[in-house]
Amino acid sequence: MKKYIPILKKTQIFAGIGDDEISSMLSCLGARLYTYKKGEYVLRQGEHLSDITVLVEGTLHIQKDDYWGNRSILGQITLGEMFGEAYVAPESGALLNDVVAVEDSVVIFFDVKRIITTCPSACRFHSIVVQNMFFAISEKNRKLVQKLGHMSKRSTREKLISYLSEESKRHNSSKFNIPFNRQQLADFLSVDRSAMSNELCKMRDEGLLKFDKNIFTLL
Repeated sequence: MKKYIPILKKTQIFAGIGDDEISSMLSCLGARLYTYKKGEYVLRQGEHLSDITVLVEGTLHIQKDDYWGNRSILGQITLGEMFGEAYVAPESGALLNDVVAVEDSVVIFFDVKRIITTCPSACRFHSIVVQNMFFAISEKNRKLVQKLGHMSKRSTREKLISYLSEESKRHNSSKFNIPFNRQQLADFLSVDRSAMSNELCKMRDEGLLKFDKNIFTLL
């Protein structure tokens, strides 16, 4: 697990804490490491969670399938990102979505009770972790509001414009990569893939944008 300390150091939850301190806190926080192959489920809908998790290798998708197998991608979990915190409160209930590895991935689970209570050794950095977790949750809520903004648009074109405009701002460039292939983007925006692809071609022909796979340029 120590090989992942440089990654943990760059995460929001361990911001401002040194390598040695993180190493000593791993057992204090009940850290356990699990590996997943591409396509494996990290968490399943209906499970109950008592851990906060951090991705230290790979990529995960938060997704949901309906009764007929139609899939919606609700979000992507990238390196160093925390997830699962919305379900660790006593009355949170079971998980509403699946978390799936889209490539070989490694996840560290932390016991939430050990995070939010003072440990016996009284780690002086423990309070920083609690503060950082609060800020990380606030950031995730902001991203959720952004996604809801995309989803509130009525047409496929409006959803694409909203999403691509936000990505351009995030990259501070008119040319940028998106983290989804075409099917994943359609699932993320909850639109039909064929209709979305047709709309992208129309927007390209109208001179609004250019694209090559997942590389987009807004004109």
